[in-house]
Amino acid sequence: MRKTRSFLMVLVFLALIAGAFIYFRDTDGPQITVDGDLTYVSDKALRAEFNDGAGLRNVFVEVSQNGVTKELFAKNFDIGVAQSTEEFSLQGAQLRDGPVELRIRATDRSIYRFGAGNTNEVVLNLTYDGTPPRVNVLSTAHNINQGGSGLIVYTANEEIEKSGIRAGEFFFPGYRLADGNYACLFAFPHDMSSSDFSPRLVAVDLAGNEGRGGFYYHANARQFRRDRINISDNFLSTKMVQYEQLFPQAQTPLDIFLAVNRELRGENRRQLQEIGRQTASDFLWEGAFVRMSGATMAGFGDHRSYYYQGQKIDEQTHLGIDLASTQQAFVPAANDGVVVLADFFGIYGNCVIIDHGLGLQTIYSHLSQIEVAVGDRIKQGDTLGRTGATGMAGGDHLHFGVTVSGIPVNPIEWWDGSWIRNNITSKLERAQ
Repeated sequence: MRKTRSFLMVLVFLALIAGAFIYFRDTDGPQITVDGDLTYVSDKALRAEFNDGAGLRNVFVEVSQNGVTKELFAKNFDIGVAQSTEEFSLQGAQLRDGPVELRIRATDRSIYRFGAGNTNEVVLNLTYDGTPPRVNVLSTAHNINQGGSGLIVYTANEEIEKSGIRAGEFFFPGYRLADGNYACLFAFPHDMSSSDFSPRLVAVDLAGNEGRGGFYYHANARQFRRDRINISDNFLSTKMVQYEQLFPQAQTPLDIFLAVNRELRGENRRQLQEIGRQTASDFLWEGAFVRMSGATMAGFGDHRSYYYQGQKIDEQTHLGIDLASTQQAFVPAANDGVVVLADFFGIYGNCVIIDHGLGLQTIYSHLSQIEVAVGDRIKQGDTLGRTGATGMAGGDHLHFGVTVSGIPVNPIEWWDGSWIRNNITSKLERAQ
């Protein structure tokens, strides 16, 4: 009997220990993670993630300013929900610009506190800014050609996170200059009509408010040349070998050509936009850009129709200028800058790209050899390499291109000192 009673006491004791372990093992509240490194907030939606292994019971969000507290968000969860991401906004809280306290609370379904669960709270002291930034355009006479470049100079009334020109699906970043003004190089894309080209200046402040402004501009429509390119069996057999591994599903050299001309060309142009973000925040160049001597074999914006055995097989647009001189001619840098690419680059073959600042870059393609490396600081006229026929080139020449934030523009403008003075440098000088 005594042994039985002792055994029962041990069982009770162990049960108490187990119960205490279960009761106290989960005393931590839900994990609360707020998206972004918040310092400034506006009426834009905020997002928070809530996690708890015991399951979420409810979440609650409120904001306080000058002793007044307002509920922003509250939600109760069904049993079994362990993770949730919720959005809430300060809109409607009638806040004034200035300090606010944001309080985010979450409770789980733990049995701790006799089933009331654990509560965790995050308190953020932030600055509310509900006023969009204002921009003031300093430059005038924004005349831009289809396929060409333009520059706008402006100021902002507060510190901004980003600014620039939005034209359709394209965004051209602006950069703050040493004098405190902002400058933005932008393009009138070659394949956008003048009726669709409607550039707008936008600025986003540290709280995420977006201010927009129009400006006077004149868009000049342009007609581009049409060209016919005949693709021979010799071209296919000699040039497509280098791309076989990229398109193993292609069964013939013609299949490879079509994949390269469409898919790889498109991918390379997307990569140019990524490379366009690798840019200095000030101009690195000075004066007109140098043109390599030689005959012009193809122009910017040429609409090419490709034919094979008399049948039209593809259409593409040539977005540079082809210059032919002697074979393996020296290729000079068009202006001062920094090398951001020096490698084999898809349809362009051996290629060098120089950054000249504010998104302006020049491209030197189809080289037989490259004589510079990424990071090299280049002076106008420095030798970058020699002309060749690498990539998709049918013969020895230089494909010279200019891009603004990765969008191809007409190089002829940048070879013209008068155009540069009237459209670029004079705007910067007048704004100072």
